[in-house]
Amino acid sequence: MPAFPLRALAVAGLLSLAACGDDAPPEATPSLTVSLATPTTREVVREVTASGAVAAWEEVSVGVELSGVRVSSVEVEVGSVVEQGDVLLRLDDRTLASQLAQADASVTEARTNLDTASRKATRVRALANDRMVSLQDAEEAEAARANAQARLNTAIASRDAARVQRDFTVVRAPVDGVVSARSVQPGQVVGAGGELLRLIRDGRLEWRAELAEGDLLLVSPGTTVQVDTPAGPVAGTVRRVAPALDAQSRTGTIYADLVEPGPLRAGMFAQGRIALGRAQALLIPNEAVVRRDGRAYVFIVDGENRVREQGIEVGPMHGEHIEVRSGLDSGARVVARGAGFLGDGDLVRVVDAPPPAGAAAANPDGNAAAASANGAHTDASAPAQGAGTAANPARSGTSTGGSGTARSAGSDDAATDAPAASP
Repeated sequence: MPAFPLRALAVAGLLSLAACGDDAPPEATPSLTVSLATPTTREVVREVTASGAVAAWEEVSVGVELSGVRVSSVEVEVGSVVEQGDVLLRLDDRTLASQLAQADASVTEARTNLDTASRKATRVRALANDRMVSLQDAEEAEAARANAQARLNTAIASRDAARVQRDFTVVRAPVDGVVSARSVQPGQVVGAGGELLRLIRDGRLEWRAELAEGDLLLVSPGTTVQVDTPAGPVAGTVRRVAPALDAQSRTGTIYADLVEPGPLRAGMFAQGRIALGRAQALLIPNEAVVRRDGRAYVFIVDGENRVREQGIEVGPMHGEHIEVRSGLDSGARVVARGAGFLGDGDLVRVVDAPPPAGAAAANPDGNAAAASANGAHTDASAPAQGAGTAANPARSGTSTGGSGTARSAGSDDAATDAPAASP
């Protein structure tokens, strides 16, 4: 038989086989290999995350009580640690020292006058008793003694006031603390009422965190906090909870004492966590959660290895796991890895762990369905419907009834035998 008719018969046989294959539906091919995780319930620490400013527990403003006095020296710098009674600065006291000396002289004079008046009153009273002078003279002498005593008391009070004024020229620390601000220099003329130095009392800092009204109700004095810093968390304790909320922001403030502030400084803004106690929580791996359009989803695998997209409500993270508050049963089979590449209704292949790279290339049978299951995404219809291979353009093949196994025809003779093999 001529070669041309043989080739025509071979082509006709191939076309008939392809037509027969179109009648059978292709087998579904898994779109991705995934591993599963089962939600677990275990005890976790309930926490509220908040942000707030680090501030001084109590700031003490230091000034002077004199006006128009020149500063002679400043004994501290910003950051100096002082104790109560330590000298902070000194003022020029020459004028006040002179006034104190005058007051001392007035006291001495008044005391001398009192002694004289006392002796005179004693003599006149003795003469009056002997009827040598009138009683009026005795009473006048005693009145003069009383006036001298009063003038002495006035002089002493004036002297004490002058001494206090002189003592005001030495400014001392009212409490233990740390100097946080200084606005005075030697030679400066200062006035009463102005702030010259500022102290952080006892060096104590506190964290003032803003909480929403729902979270604020869960916090009470004595609750522990952890304030995050670049050097690690700093522990603290809630000292006071604000009794009222801000009318605009609807937030309230908690005040947490930081006994050992470490690297924290007043004026910093820090984030921290407030421990609310321990509770049981349902946890799944973080990578199992897919976030789309502001919502959280997981993919649940059914008995036929098809995935179903399920919306959930998530809570805080706990290490490599995240808390699920609602929307998921404890016995669900959740896709742990590869969830971001799935769609609702996809068929998947479930394994205990992801296959090693190159597993599809090592398949000796060349089975298209197995290679698709061991690799990532493949086209489920093309291997069953078409013919051909990308490895060698000169080779062609046909699909046998959608079974996924292709027979190759590499020569004219093989093509000639194909019709004879068909039923």
